[in-house]
Amino acid sequence: MEPQKIVPHGEWVAARKKLLAREKEMSRARDALNAERRALPMELVEKDYVFDGPNGRASLADLFEGRRQLLIYHFMFDPEWENGCHGCTSFANSLPDLSELHKRETTLAMVSRAPFGKLAGYRQKMGWTVPWYSSFGSDFNYDFHVTLDENIAPIEINYRGKAEFEAAKGAWDQWGTELPGLSVFLRDEGRILHSYSTYARGLEPLVPVLHYLDLAPLGRQGS
Repeated sequence: MEPQKIVPHGEWVAARKKLLAREKEMSRARDALNAERRALPMELVEKDYVFDGPNGRASLADLFEGRRQLLIYHFMFDPEWENGCHGCTSFANSLPDLSELHKRETTLAMVSRAPFGKLAGYRQKMGWTVPWYSSFGSDFNYDFHVTLDENIAPIEINYRGKAEFEAAKGAWDQWGTELPGLSVFLRDEGRILHSYSTYARGLEPLVPVLHYLDLAPLGRQGS
């Protein structure tokens, strides 16, 4: 890191106010983007997905726990792995008190492809309380493009098909076949609607530590 310029207080305030104006522009742009996200059209979830959880078999509707909204974090945990993905583990470690979401009719849960027994053991080891379900044996991970297997579903990575992705980024499987993501669902008059899914850097807003580091001179330091 290059040494920062050291200036008198008055010059520092002037520079800070210039940056503050840009920060306010970004805040307004973020508010507008959030409104556009909420206004996206939705699609009906027609497939009857089945998960394994602490109480046995569960439907997608069960994952809502009686609330109207459901956020699913697609936690990378291949059935062959003994431990969960390091980055996804950092995400789970940084989760807030979920009661604040619950007060707003929103449930957060994690879903992985590893069998539930592995997930339960890892959850206990890490001391987490967030609900965690296994999608092992179902199409859920493939349909939401967080497990990639072209024998089961066409390759799609962050809304790019295989050819488009490889033209821009290289081999489609360069990061493996398990990917993280977040999907959002709404219950409406007995129907389950899919409103939003995000991947790659779209997940950064979910990791508070990155935003704290962005405020500090040394930045993310490779995070």
